[in-house]
Parts: sequence; C-alpha cells; structure tokens
Amino acid sequence: MDAQQSTTRYRAYKYRIYPTAAQANALAFHFGAVRYVYNRYRAAREGYYQDTGETLSEADCCLDLTDHKREAGNEWLQQAYNQSLQQAIRDLDRAYRNFFAGRARYPRFKSKRSHQSIRYLFAGSIQLRIANGRIRIPKVGYVKIMQHRRIEGTPKNMTVSKSKSGKFFVSIQCEVDMTPSPAIGPEVGIDLGLKTFVTLSDGRTIDPPKHLRKAERRLKRLQRRLSRKRKGSANRRKAKVLLARQHEKVANRRADFLHKLSRQLVETHGHIGFENLYVKGMLRNHSLAKSIVDAGWGEFVRQLEYKGDWYGCKIIMVDRWFASSKTCSACNAALDLSDRRWACQQCGALHDRDLNAALNILKQSTARTVGINARGNMSRCSKTTQPGNLTASGPPVQLRFPFA
Repeated sequence: MDAQQSTTRYRAYKYRIYPTAAQANALAFHFGAVRYVYNRYRAAREGYYQDTGETLSEADCCLDLTDHKREAGNEWLQQAYNQSLQQAIRDLDRAYRNFFAGRARYPRFKSKRSHQSIRYLFAGSIQLRIANGRIRIPKVGYVKIMQHRRIEGTPKNMTVSKSKSGKFFVSIQCEVDMTPSPAIGPEVGIDLGLKTFVTLSDGRTIDPPKHLRKAERRLKRLQRRLSRKRKGSANRRKAKVLLARQHEKVANRRADFLHKLSRQLVETHGHIGFENLYVKGMLRNHSLAKSIVDAGWGEFVRQLEYKGDWYGCKIIMVDRWFASSKTCSACNAALDLSDRRWACQQCGALHDRDLNAALNILKQSTARTVGINARGNMSRCSKTTQPGNLTASGPPVQLRFPFA
C-alpha cells in the first residue's frame, strides 16, 4: 500500500479577547475605517458600471484609495492600518466574483449595527505575536486573550471581530500539512430528518436537540422587553445586548452539538453516505422552515465534508432526486409515504421510513458512480466513489451523547 502523501489544509483557531476601554475604542475606529472603504467602493463599482458599462478592478480601487486618503477631509483614513483597508477592497472583489459565479447573493453595504470585523495579513514585519496571555494587534497593542488550545501550522492571517452581543474575538487562520489517515471503520448511510435528526443505516438514531425551540420562550420575553424601550435610549441598548446574547447562546449550543456529532461519525466510520438535500428550497415551506433552521442540516453536512477530508473518511453525496424513502431496501419495490411504518406489499418486509431511507442511501453511495440503483435503474451520484459492501461491516459503534 502506498504511503499517504501530505496535503495542505487551512485551519482556523478562534479565541476570545478582552480589550480595555481604550483598545475597544481603537478597534471601533478601525472597524469604521474598513466599513467606510468597503461601502465607498461598493457604491463606486456599481455607479461606474451604470455609467460606462464596465467594471472597476481591485487594482483600480486600490490606486484610487491612495489618492482618496490624501484629499482634504480624509486625513483620518491615514491613521487606519493600510493593509486592512486594502483587504476590504479584496473582500469586496471576492464578493462580486462569488456573486457572478452563482455562489452568493449580490454584495450589500456593511452596517455598524451588524457583525464588525477587520483582517490582518501576516507578511514581512507583521507576524503573529502571543506572549504572557496577550496578543499583539497592529495599531491597537497587546490585548488579553483566552488561548484555550495551542496553535498548529503556519499563521497566514488574523481576523478580529465583534459580535452583536459586544464580545470580541480573534480568529487565526493557519496553513497545516496534514496526512489523511486511511479510511477505516464500517460503512454507514445517514438520513437527515426533523423527528429524528440523524438515522443511521445500522439502526441507531440521534434525536434533534431543538435548541431554538427550547429557548423560544426566553427569546420572546426578551424581544417584548426590547420593543417596549424607547428608541435611542440606554435601556434599549441594554435590552438589545441581552437579546443578542441569548441568540448567541442558542447558536453556540447548536454548533457544539454539530461539531461533536460530526467528529464522532467521521472518526468511527470509513464511509458515510447522505442525501444532497436542497435546504434553501425546503425553507420555502413556512411550516417547517423554523425546525429546519434549528436542526442545522447545512452546517452539519459542511462539517462532515471537511472533517472527512481531515480524518480519511469518504463522504459521498447521493443525488437529491434519488427515491430513498419510496424504495423498499429489501426487494427494490416502490413504496408509499402515507405512514412512517409499513409493510412492503411485495416482500412483506416491515419498514421504518427513516431507517429504510438510510439503508437505500448506503447502497446507493457504495455503488459505482454510474451503476445500478436500488430499483435496478441507472443511477447518478454526486461524487465518485469505489464500489464497496452494500451493508455496514463490523460491529456497530455506540454514539455517546449525554445531550442526545
């Protein structure tokens, strides 16, 4: 067997920082300068295209920024970190490229009431410096940091951000040489749902934690308190922070659950197949939209993909049009979806709808890219994979979740 070759991956380490009042004011100034540059050239690019039918490039905007800072009334921009201002222009250019490639929506103006951030690139004399529990931020100084884990790899850039709840964070992106381990463990198919968050083809299920539903009563109470406060008052600002902190707690709990579950799945399985769901389209169903967002399907799939790449687990997406819930996993007969549990009219097999779908997804994901599907027809698979066993191999691995 050939030795595994190391590949370059990017990994981010996020820590909370505690700036002093003076440092928080300095960061607010830099946030404002970056936001001003982004919004200025967002409007300039759109106006230039409407007037001439052509677009401004990233280089054109950077050249104009140099002249703009020298104009009367704009001297305050010279106090900002120039590299971060240019990075804002690069971010805007990338936003336009993502829009025209169909990967994102049209770039919008940044608001000071939303998430604030500023990025620093590590190049030349600007390097990552952390000493005695403090991190150096250019033109701000050494800021207290809660470094709960060690940084691995070569630091490439650093993003300082401020959440709506008023907390400051720093995210350090590093370049890491990783050697993916060979795929080990049994094969498994996964069916995502709302009644059960995850149904595995070996019969195990994970119930949805429903973090938003559980916190909904508290959120409604805080929202009512906010709506009663007079606009522009100090009490309204305090109520707004309390509401933002509660939303942040819900998001953190959901992220913690998804990270733990996805990590265990890729570590205990060598092959994971799941359905390529069209989550954006499913959100148009307003009866299910809140539950779908609360479940976090999209984020869960994203974590499975990149963690599978890290830990050597094959992640295979089955085409969304594959009838996983309408096909008998025992005899390939067509089924109805009137009940969650039913017996196949042809072979008499008793089926649970979610488990049956997980079994069909496993069979489809382990088949050839263009082969025979569960009904005996030509199939389509979103990613190429080698043929494997049609059933899970090895003893089942118990998932351990105190919160499941």
